[in-house]
Amino acid sequence: MIRCPSCFHTKFVAVSLYFRCKKSKIISLLLLPIMLTLASCSVIEIPINAIKATFSVIKTGYRVAKKTVRGTIWVVRGTYELTKGATKLVYHIGKYTFEVVQAPLEYPLIRDDIQTIDGLPVKEAIRLGRVKAAPYTVKGQHYVPMSLASAQTYEETGLASWYGEETRRLPGGHMTANGELFNPSMLTAAHKYLPLPIHVQVTNLENGKSIIVRVNDRGPFPSDHNSDSGKRIIDLSRGAAEQLGFVEQGVARVHVEAIQLEEA
Repeated sequence: MIRCPSCFHTKFVAVSLYFRCKKSKIISLLLLPIMLTLASCSVIEIPINAIKATFSVIKTGYRVAKKTVRGTIWVVRGTYELTKGATKLVYHIGKYTFEVVQAPLEYPLIRDDIQTIDGLPVKEAIRLGRVKAAPYTVKGQHYVPMSLASAQTYEETGLASWYGEETRRLPGGHMTANGELFNPSMLTAAHKYLPLPIHVQVTNLENGKSIIVRVNDRGPFPSDHNSDSGKRIIDLSRGAAEQLGFVEQGVARVHVEAIQLEEA
């Protein structure tokens, strides 16, 4: 608000002031700084609007469920789950190629310490397709995986290790806990609580390297010679560990986050 020097009435700053205060001969001089101020304010509003627009675009890369921000959606090209009767599939997520092969039931489990799945012998549960989020036992310890809905917002930071190198030296093949052929060169992983299969983004916090892996196995579990190994949050294939750059050191501190897939 300003006071007109002629009529001494207090008025809001507006163009109408010019018409109401005709008696003032210097009103044009008073309006000049006012108009400049208004002009500068309108200039300031432009980048604010631009920032708001940019922010709204960024938000479209996320989905919100129960007030929880979910990870960025990745486009998948091809079917990524084996259907009944299918024995092999190949699909792509970004620059990553995944090849999934159904292992023959006679193949041994790479995690042979898994005793039951969903209360059934492991091979029977695999044959019946009762693995995805089913509870299971390892050396008498009962594990209950999270639901698929809960897994969609999963993220965790902790130690990662890698496993399965011994399969290169053994005859024949091995299967994962959900019945897939284990291939140490592929980008796969084992997790104690995520539903199988699911895809996660793993980032090595020590060097910044990041990849997408298919979780298709259970673990890591406490071993007879190292009970602390069960505290690790994820076990990766050698191929995944190579891309993340920690094969030689054996373990690395990582961030693991579930990703959302959208078919192309």
